[in-house]
Amino acid sequence: MGYEQILYEVRDRIATVTLNRPDKLNAWTSVMGREVRQAVDEAARDEAVRVIVLTGAGRGFCAGADMQLLSGIVDAGVTARVEEPRPTDRDPSIRDDFRGPYAYFPMVPKPIIAALNGATAGLGLVISLYCDLRMAADSAVFTTAFSRRGLIAEHGVSWMLPRLIGLQHALDLLLSGRKFTASEALAMGLVSRVHPAASLAEAVHAYARELAEMVSPRSMRVMKRQLWDAQFQTLAEATAVANEEMRRSFGAEDFKEGVAHFVEKRAPRFTGR
Repeated sequence: MGYEQILYEVRDRIATVTLNRPDKLNAWTSVMGREVRQAVDEAARDEAVRVIVLTGAGRGFCAGADMQLLSGIVDAGVTARVEEPRPTDRDPSIRDDFRGPYAYFPMVPKPIIAALNGATAGLGLVISLYCDLRMAADSAVFTTAFSRRGLIAEHGVSWMLPRLIGLQHALDLLLSGRKFTASEALAMGLVSRVHPAASLAEAVHAYARELAEMVSPRSMRVMKRQLWDAQFQTLAEATAVANEEMRRSFGAEDFKEGVAHFVEKRAPRFTGR
C-alpha cells in the first residue's frame, strides 16, 4: 500500500519503516502515527519478514510531536487532545498495558530495532523506548524536552525510562529536559550500540540480517513476549511460564531444525513453527 509520511521496504527478510518528513526532522503527526501502525501490522503479518527496523529520513529520527499540532492544542484549550492511532487488535491475550497508541510495539511478534540516525526528542524518544533494541548514530542528540514545554512525563515514559536506565538517570533527563549525546545514551544503557553516522544503516541491517538468517523466528517471538510480560511478573511466575514454553519448544519444528543444522554443520532453515 502507499504511504504519505513514511517509507516501507522489505529486503533480506527485514522490513524497514522510515519516518519520512525530513524537512521537519520527522516530527510526529497523527497521519504518521496511523501509517507506522499500518506498516508494523503489515510486517507482522508478512511471513517473509522476520525483523522490523524503524528509522528516520534525513538528519533526524523524530524531533517529537509536530509543533503545529501542539500549537493547535494551545489554541483549542485544555479539553483538546492529540489525535492518536488506536490499536485495533483486541486479542484477549494482550495486556492492557500494551494497548496504548505508542505501547503496542512490545506485543508485535517480531523484534523491532530503532535505528536512531539523528535528533530523537520528546515523543520521538518515547516511541524509541517501546522498540526492543535501540542503536544510534554517534552524532545523534537526545532530549525528553517535556519539562521545557510545560508538559509532563507522557505516554508511559515514567514507567519505561527508569526500567531502562535507572531512577536517577530518568529523573535527570525528565526534570531537566536537557540534551544528551549518543555516547552518554550508551553509557546509561538507553541504547545498546553506537555507530558512525555514515555506517549506522548498514550496521543495523547487518545485525537484523543475522537475526533473520541465523535465529529461530519462533524463539524470538516467544522470548520477546516472555521478556516484556516478565516486567509484570514475579520470578516464580516467569519461571512457570518458561517451563511451559520450554515444553512446547521441544515439540516445535524450529527446535528440531536447531539441533539438525548444528549437528550437520550447515546454515539453519528455520520456519518459525
